[in-house]
Amino acid sequence: MSRRFVCVHGHFYQPPRENPWLEEIELQDSAAPYHDWNERITEECYAANASSRVLDEQGRIEQIVNNYSRISFNFGATLLTWLEQHAPRTYAAILRADKLSQERFRGHGAAIAQVYNHLIMPLANERDRRTQIWWGLRDFEHRFGRKPEGMWLGETAADLLTLELLAEYGIRFTILAPNQAARVRPLDGSRPWQDVGHDRVDPTRAYLQKLPSGRTINLFFYDGPISRAIAFEGLLERGEVLANRLVGAFSPRREHTQLVHIATDGETYGHHHRHGEMALSYALKHIEREDLAQLTVYGEFLDLYPPSWEVELRENTSWSCVHGVERWRSDCGCHTGGGPGWDQKWRAPLRDALDFLRDATTKPYEDATSELLHHPWSARDDFIEVVLDRSKGRIDSFLLKHRARALSEDEEVRVLELLELQRHAMLMYTSCGWFFNDISGIETTQILQYAARVLQLAKQALDLDLEEAFLEKLSHARSNIAHKGDGRDIYEADVRPAQLSLEDVCAHYAISSLFEHSSQRVETNSYDVETINRTVHDSGRARMAIGRARIRSRLTRRSDCFDYGVLHLGDHNVDGGIRHAAELAPEQAEQMKLAVEAFSRAEFPTLIRLLDRQFGHDEVFSLRSLFRDEQRRVLERIMSSAIEDARSSYRAIYERRAPLMAFLANLDSPIPRHLVAAAKLALEDELGRLIEAQDPPVPDVLALLEEARNVDIELEWDLLEHRARARFEQMIERLAEHPSELEHLERLSNMIRLLEHLPVPLGRGQRLWSAQNVLFELIGSTWLEQITRARAGDEDAIAWVKIFTELATKLSISPRAWPSNGAHHGA
Repeated sequence: MSRRFVCVHGHFYQPPRENPWLEEIELQDSAAPYHDWNERITEECYAANASSRVLDEQGRIEQIVNNYSRISFNFGATLLTWLEQHAPRTYAAILRADKLSQERFRGHGAAIAQVYNHLIMPLANERDRRTQIWWGLRDFEHRFGRKPEGMWLGETAADLLTLELLAEYGIRFTILAPNQAARVRPLDGSRPWQDVGHDRVDPTRAYLQKLPSGRTINLFFYDGPISRAIAFEGLLERGEVLANRLVGAFSPRREHTQLVHIATDGETYGHHHRHGEMALSYALKHIEREDLAQLTVYGEFLDLYPPSWEVELRENTSWSCVHGVERWRSDCGCHTGGGPGWDQKWRAPLRDALDFLRDATTKPYEDATSELLHHPWSARDDFIEVVLDRSKGRIDSFLLKHRARALSEDEEVRVLELLELQRHAMLMYTSCGWFFNDISGIETTQILQYAARVLQLAKQALDLDLEEAFLEKLSHARSNIAHKGDGRDIYEADVRPAQLSLEDVCAHYAISSLFEHSSQRVETNSYDVETINRTVHDSGRARMAIGRARIRSRLTRRSDCFDYGVLHLGDHNVDGGIRHAAELAPEQAEQMKLAVEAFSRAEFPTLIRLLDRQFGHDEVFSLRSLFRDEQRRVLERIMSSAIEDARSSYRAIYERRAPLMAFLANLDSPIPRHLVAAAKLALEDELGRLIEAQDPPVPDVLALLEEARNVDIELEWDLLEHRARARFEQMIERLAEHPSELEHLERLSNMIRLLEHLPVPLGRGQRLWSAQNVLFELIGSTWLEQITRARAGDEDAIAWVKIFTELATKLSISPRAWPSNGAHHGA
């Protein structure tokens, strides 16, 4: 057996981006054309590593591998929650990789756990540390179906108490930076303690840390220079270079079995460094193929070669702050950039404000739950089971297990709100809030939103108003950007507008229901909306809805009933009002009757006054009341008629003037910019319509492209390519579901021909990856069946094999990828 081992660890993590009231990530325009950054990074990294390409000498794909099955990795629990809901194929591939790795590494899985929401453990109190470990363990077991051997610490921040707790909860090992080791010696005491400076610890062996309690934990200190070179020095440019750097770290002077291992952010492989996942795949394959070392994971290595040396930890240290853990509580000088003279003095008052909020709710939480639950902190630990499964049955069983006595509905709501308060009181310590340059950054705004949710729940469940005291402390955190002000100003500008109440949810429902068909019961993000009564009145372009609805939080079960009235006068003009539902007084009933009559007569000023009287001036709403995604959808729907009018006008202008434009272009005479704009929009609109057809007519598309060239029009190729590839993705999905359907395969072939005529490289980016993945799967399954039928003379199968082979060739699949008993050259 080789005495040289290699292990690559990827720390895959994104800070939670969900709106704390909706539990969903809202539209992020900065991630366009994706919905949000999680979606974008998933395609660039998480999905890419689940199906990474290994290329042949001609740059064609000869193998698609799941990198996760051959490395060590951890995923943040909050990120896995998002992947499970929004990228289920990638999520399934990650879980499947852990199963495959157990076969490869003698029963040891590649996945390890992570403290739940990436807070800095040495800066947390012991109670929060325990919950973070327990939630991380339970989340891991829920997903991977086994207990984790290791656990990743946020920013690798560690102290002895944290290691004690890891060991207490059964964790065998964690991974640290080389600067976190203070001194080492052989376990047998044959040599005295040796102090190790920065990056001077031998990273090629495992170490044992003896703890004050008598427990022990195994520690691995990754290779710092190689890890930095991967992250920051371009080592992922070529896979062979990466492989050589890894095996070059072995030293003939070391007599012990050596483990060369590295640790970086997992996003390095594909997001931070484009095609980094391919370099990783090639490097691992090269190491195995050339027998340069044996791939392993930490659990397997520990079983084969237990530590023969012990280590003492350097207390309160991390991998991204040379000052220990000061990056998350002081102006230590560690940052990621910013303007001249910027500082991070805001970090200390930010932490002070959050500590105040956590501590101010601790005793009231204990007091409030003392008569309702057996034990407040055991209930909080166990609340992870509800976070993982929000079903009614799971919540009911949780309450039954932890209640001290039978609870009323209101008491159940209070218990759930108090536990949600505790969840958000931990989320607000997510490390990213301190990591960057300024308190006004989106990461810090996110943790302040969690704090705002704590304040709201404290008011609702504890009748505790802490906001002013919290904001006073936050006001001492000054932004480096003058117009941003301080923490209080940022809270008022960027956090308070995001807060939601049940009234806000009802307002959202009332407006959105004007534009969508509404059923009696509607689910919207974290809320259920039950329509009690609703009438809709139409008059030309105007529409009015009056009704009553019950809004219920699925997370806390708090509910309330509201009356609403909403009026859409066309375009963006929406007005409405809302109030708590109550028996209508005779005068109010008469006003509602008058409002309907005013609407039918199109007396809109009178109608608006009546609605104001009915609902008051304080609880009014408009399109701004919609949640961000729905707001964008409604606006797009409102704008669609205006856009169609503009399209018709531009088409008419272009059709009338196209011969003149062609004549001018032929004379090399400038075409008036107004005509160029009309032609550009008309041609792009028609091209988009043809591209998105069920069976895109390639000759018609080519004719339009030639027409654009004739009048010297530069089209928006990126937009057209995006639309074409999106349509191609839909067609590939159908092929995966109906692989033997010859007619659909022919449509796919036509679409590839169309894509080839767009002036952008066919394989640019990752938009054809899913197509290549599907073809690879079919090569291993349907291909063998079809080629067998083709060789027997089946005409449809012969046609299928021919088209499929051409399609695979155009999508850069190497001949080496085909089964040896079914050469790809046809039947």
